[in-house]
Amino acid sequence: MTTVVEVEREAPDAQPPQAPARRRRFFNGVVRYRWLFFLMLPGLLYFALFRFWPMYGAQIAFKNYIPFLGIEDSEWVGLAHFQEFFTNPDFPRLLTNTLIVAALSLFIAFPLTIVLAVLLNELRLNILKRTVQTLVYIPHFLSWTVVVSLTALLFAIGDGPIWTLFNGLLGTDSNMMADPDWFRPLILMQMVWKDTGWGTIIFLAALAGVDQEQYQAAIIDGAGRWQRVWHITLPSIRPTIVVMLILQTGQILNTGFEQIYLMSNSLNRHVADVFDTYVYFTGIEQGAYSYSTTVGLFKALVGLVLIFGTNWLAKRFNQQGIF
Repeated sequence: MTTVVEVEREAPDAQPPQAPARRRRFFNGVVRYRWLFFLMLPGLLYFALFRFWPMYGAQIAFKNYIPFLGIEDSEWVGLAHFQEFFTNPDFPRLLTNTLIVAALSLFIAFPLTIVLAVLLNELRLNILKRTVQTLVYIPHFLSWTVVVSLTALLFAIGDGPIWTLFNGLLGTDSNMMADPDWFRPLILMQMVWKDTGWGTIIFLAALAGVDQEQYQAAIIDGAGRWQRVWHITLPSIRPTIVVMLILQTGQILNTGFEQIYLMSNSLNRHVADVFDTYVYFTGIEQGAYSYSTTVGLFKALVGLVLIFGTNWLAKRFNQQGIF
């Protein structure tokens, strides 16, 4: 005769295995959302082909790569290229120039994006709001070649409108496009004009989710517009700001090749050279493929460390990180 204790012992063994059920749920979910997975396929292919597959070639940073021999047959040199890069006299200058441009983007251009998003959110006339949004979005779709060409026309010696204005106010007739002192201000103005409006899209989407009852309660309590922005708007989008700041920090050494390259010339080269242009000059023009790959790998490793570091700091201050 089976006792109650024996029944209780046999009950767990009698339960059906959980793995097949999980597999069925997984395949049912794939079939149910098959079109969503189909739409996701181009993005996965893009990252697989242009992000992950090129990592195979990163090993030439540790080899004396010769194209005729190929990656596998090239001589292994270990960290020799890294040692050469860090002891190169150009390294301090490149690091300084890159960090200055990155600081201009991180501490000036990035906050201006938040400010512009808040200002657009405060507009109550929908027609005016949509018109301004459209106008500030348009520059993002212009290539850096067009932006630099417009800058050259505006600051042209003799007939450039901005050059004429500065010449009348300051009495200077310097070539601003070739003056090293003007290189970084021009880079900052281009970044702000081209990308600030486009960067507001994410913050405006976050602001659209703010509970409007909070504003109504604040108005009843007598809070002014500035107080509502400071105590309701900014705290509501703080998680979005933190996430975007973490991502921006990870790109701190990626100053952008096209803009810097098009704005640089023989007169401002000592302040214009950054890691991105250095990779082009050494890798493409001089054929130092292993050495230039070392520079690119150094940038990637620094960006990875900064992302993990800023994400850890965000968690330490009780903020939501990206992982």
